[in-house]
Formats: sequence, C-alpha cells, structure tokens
Amino acid sequence: MRCGYLDAFSGISGDMTVGALLDAGADFAGLQTALASLHLEGYRVSLGRRELSGISAARFQVEVLAAQPQRKLAEIRSMIESSRVLSAAVKETATRIFSALAEAEARIHATTPEQVHFHEVGAVDSIIDIVGSAWCLSELRIGELMVSPLPMGQGFVKSQHGMLPVPPPATVELLRGFPVRLGDGEAEMVTPTGAAIVRTLATPAALPADFTIERIGYGAGTKTFADRPNLLRLMVGHRAGGFDSDQLLEIRTNIDDLNPQIYDHLAQRLFAAGARDVTLTPTVMKKGRPGVTVAVLAEAAARDRLATILFEETTTIGLRYHPVARLKLPRQIVTVETRWGAIGVKVSRLHGRAVSVVAEYDDCRRAALAHGVPLRVIMSEAAAQARAQLE
Repeated sequence: MRCGYLDAFSGISGDMTVGALLDAGADFAGLQTALASLHLEGYRVSLGRRELSGISAARFQVEVLAAQPQRKLAEIRSMIESSRVLSAAVKETATRIFSALAEAEARIHATTPEQVHFHEVGAVDSIIDIVGSAWCLSELRIGELMVSPLPMGQGFVKSQHGMLPVPPPATVELLRGFPVRLGDGEAEMVTPTGAAIVRTLATPAALPADFTIERIGYGAGTKTFADRPNLLRLMVGHRAGGFDSDQLLEIRTNIDDLNPQIYDHLAQRLFAAGARDVTLTPTVMKKGRPGVTVAVLAEAAARDRLATILFEETTTIGLRYHPVARLKLPRQIVTVETRWGAIGVKVSRLHGRAVSVVAEYDDCRRAALAHGVPLRVIMSEAAAQARAQLE
C-alpha cells in the first residue's frame, strides 16, 4: 500500500501539509475544483515556490479577502457534506479532523463540541487547509500516514482569546500520546490545524526500515527560522513488509449487575471518546452469576477519559488495563462511484495482495436509506466494484 511519512523537523501546519502533498504530486487544478464545491466566499488560493537552505518547496497560500464568521461544527460539517465534488471518503476524513478540533477546544473551554466557536480554525483558511489535506491524501492514494516526533517551539502567540503560551492549549490537547520536544524551536512550530491533522490521520513512528521512498514533497511555511529551514518534508512510498503494528492499551472489567439496555449507549460513548474497539463477552462470575466482560482497546492517551466513562455509565468499581501489541494488515480506503453515489471501501492487503475488500457500513447505510435500496445490495455492489478497480 502507499504510505506517507511526515518528517516534521520544523513542525507542521495546515498550509505546509497541503504544500507538501501538492509538491509530492497532487493536482493543484483538481484541488481548486474540489475547494470551489464548498461554496466558500472571500478567499483566493495560490501555489508558488519558496527556496530555503537551497531546497525548493511548494508554498500553498490562502489569501483571505473578506471577514469570516465564527462557525460551529455543525455549520462546517454541513458545508462539507453539501459538496457534490468531494468523495464520501474525503468528506469523512475532513469531518473527523474538524471533530477532533472541536473536542479539543471543548475540553479547554469546559463546553461541548457542538457549542464551540472555532474562531481562527473556523476561518476560511483553516477550512481550506483541512479539506485540502483530505483531498490531496485521497488523490495520492495514501492509505497510511506516519509522523516523526514534533518540535513544539516556545514563547507566546496572539489569538482571539488573548496571548497564549506556545504550544497553544488546543495543540497540546490534540497531541496527547504523541512524542514531542518541548522548547525545540524559536516560535510556534505546530499549529492547532496541523495538530488536528496529525491527531486524526497519523501514527507516531520512526521511518520504517522496509519503507521504499518513491516521491518526496516539501511544503514551506511562512516564518523564517535561524536554526533550520521552515519546511515539512513528506516522503511517499511503500512498505515491503506484510504487517503493520502498533501499541495500544486494553481496559477490561467484569459486570454482573447492569441493565443490558445500557451497553449500547456505553459503547457509543466509548467510541466517541476515542476507543478503537469495544467488545462485550458473556462470562460466568463468582457464585455462578452470569456476567459480561467489557473490553476496550485504545491509545494510552485516552485511558483516563475512557475509564471515566466506564465508571460513570456502569456499576463497576474497578478496571484492569495493560499494554497490548497488535499486528494488522496494511489497509487503505478507496472510493467507488456506484448507482447510489460515492462509497468508501476498505481494502486490506497481505504481501501486496488484496485479501479483504469491505464496503464502509456508514456510507452504505446512508445510501440505502436515501434510495430505499437494501443495505446488503449496496454493500455487495460497492465491494465488487472495488475489486474490479483493483485488478
């Protein structure tokens, strides 16, 4: 599968990400068409070059021509969903990035994601950067994204809330669980938009030994640093190995006295809070009582958040947790155009061969409800089209 490695020696921002992706081969004219489908006003995008330390890099810029409103998550989600050009997979990716931003801002301001006013990140330039990143990743067919340790900079930055320490609170919140270097850099090195892209799409990792580099793209930032070129380097290629791996936590508890109707609500809250997987397994507890083992897989940074939900929503008074290592097949999302619209399909590979082709449930369910077609018919046809596309 095609992989991308973000070598973020000078940090990351939304415009640097789009620039690096365009420099690696994403089509600028196609991006402009995709962005125009959002029906945003008061901006202009341009693509130029900037040379830093002898390295020529793409400089993607968004020029704001008119004042922008403070938008909420629902408004941005509706704007993205209304596009008739963006694929379902791109819409889903962009919406997830904005949701991560909303959740981080909500925790900082003690409110809900739905009530957050995005301020800077709701402005047109951040919408362009986030949707542009999602579109370019899809255009380049990058199914896996990795990122190096991030320099966090130092000092203070001006915002609509006043002066904030570097790194800003939203950036710190988004990068829980990621390796960072505090104090590395003379200014703000990672913006909230860049952090949201990393939080949603990338895995912290060293460049894999089996990584074969095929393309390299450089995205230039606006600032000039004395100790390093202000560039984001993107390496695009393939991994020769058959398996991916990662490290997660498993949180478990046994329950024998909870109303069974609550488990569905519990699982939904856990997934919304960052759980990778939630399973319910029937078991027999002491004194022969039937019970349920609740097991949650998640990143280490989400442990306390998920534990709080388990204590709030269930009758348990104790949890067990331990680190687990996973081997998993490399996977990517491809988009197919069916009779009922664009459907994302997850393709998993073993030694480069597609061994699992499964249509995305949410995409298929939306299409089934919209067109009055049985869900299984849409899932089957979307998977069949994806298989034919892969041949």
